[in-house]
Amino acid sequence: MIQELRRPKYTIYFIYFSNVISKSDVKSLAEADEQEVVAEVQEFYGDYIAVNPHLFSLNILGCCQGRNWDPAQLSRTTQGLTALLLSLKKCPMIRYQLSSEAAKRLAECVKQVITKEYELFEFRRTEVPPLLLILDRCDDAITPLLNQWTYQAMVHELLGINNNRIDLSRVPGISKDLREVVLSAENDEFYANNMYLNFAEIGSNIKNLMEDFQKKKPKEQQKLESIADMKAFVENYPQFKKMSGTVSKHVTVVGELSRLVSERNLLEVSEVEQELACQNDHSSALQNVKRLLQNPKVTEFDAARLVMLYALHYERHSSNSLPGLMMDLRNKGVSEKYRKLVSAVVEYGGKRVRGSDLFSPKDAVAITKQFLKGLKGVENVYTQHQPFLHETLDHLIKGRLKENLYPYLGPSTLRDRPQDIIVFVIGGATYEEALTVYNLNRTTPGVRIVLGGTTVHNTKSFLEEVLASGLHSRSKESSQVTSRSASRR
Repeated sequence: MIQELRRPKYTIYFIYFSNVISKSDVKSLAEADEQEVVAEVQEFYGDYIAVNPHLFSLNILGCCQGRNWDPAQLSRTTQGLTALLLSLKKCPMIRYQLSSEAAKRLAECVKQVITKEYELFEFRRTEVPPLLLILDRCDDAITPLLNQWTYQAMVHELLGINNNRIDLSRVPGISKDLREVVLSAENDEFYANNMYLNFAEIGSNIKNLMEDFQKKKPKEQQKLESIADMKAFVENYPQFKKMSGTVSKHVTVVGELSRLVSERNLLEVSEVEQELACQNDHSSALQNVKRLLQNPKVTEFDAARLVMLYALHYERHSSNSLPGLMMDLRNKGVSEKYRKLVSAVVEYGGKRVRGSDLFSPKDAVAITKQFLKGLKGVENVYTQHQPFLHETLDHLIKGRLKENLYPYLGPSTLRDRPQDIIVFVIGGATYEEALTVYNLNRTTPGVRIVLGGTTVHNTKSFLEEVLASGLHSRSKESSQVTSRSASRR
């Protein structure tokens, strides 16, 4: 920018920054503007990606080295989070996950910016101050490993959403104009209405969309005899063309999802994933995992994912059979890359690291709920799982979130239950968690929750996050121990 102003190509410049700019940087720009071409410099706080109305991302993959921040990513995350606070006009109290050093460090950095730029954060006081809760992905490594069955989450899991764009170039027989499509709730009514619905419902809604389209389709032999006929056709044609694009796009996407579900045997795989995440029957889980590892339709990616879920849940179980499952992966021909990732995932989010107990109910209420759930069964075996974030937010909203696990930064604490909550997940949030936040916003009057993360994960990107942390290299020792114990058997 300084070089541009020293030799300007234009006669006048309006400069807009997406975040706070320091006084020294403004001074440098002013000194470079010798020809006085700059008419205006403004700050518009938009230094983040708004994904859904209640979800944002910073598009950072691999934010930590081991358990600590990569310094450059800490700086970038602080900037993104403070830009969000400024754009929402919030000066929050901050709570963080005590078991995570990275969460504490980010909380301190955000607080430093708020203190330094206090004039920018002087918003109208609300009766109950807003709250920023900083969490760490390590506390729940289960959620990003599960297959998803709601439309938006499923598209991201199986096809990948990158800034609302989906790459369909690998779809067999895809037409040129559908190689990349945009899924945005803002300008796609069908997507907006269906993004949180289950896959089965999407199928019937696509059918309704097609039937609606057929009714509105211009007749082949439509007579354009008068000027009025032609005018009506031209007026209706853009709407028809837009609807035609929507239909072909969603039919293609749903068709490809359906093909992948069938090809990879995902209904059966997902059922066992849900059992691993939600039930505590070790022998049944082990038997089902072993059965699926023998199935030739199950890909090496899905096979490794099942073993990862088993390893996380039954890490300290007295009958842990991980060495045998690792041998089954090897016999199936699963690559060394995926086999190594099993121990890396446990190193990243295993029991030793977690500040919470992901798998067993913690109090009488939770035990009763699980018992009743067991009695009446669940409506859908593929969507039994609820992210750990649901319990955390439920406790926070009810004023029961323990301060010894999620302390406040600084001496002040909230006396009342929070109403405006911003949750940020270091290491990435997921669309399943976004659905949880959407449902809590819908069902909890007076509470507004926004969820954000360094990125929005599917299983593939989460495993890249684990690799980027460098923890996999440390877990080589544990995999050697595993193989030795397997050979003893």
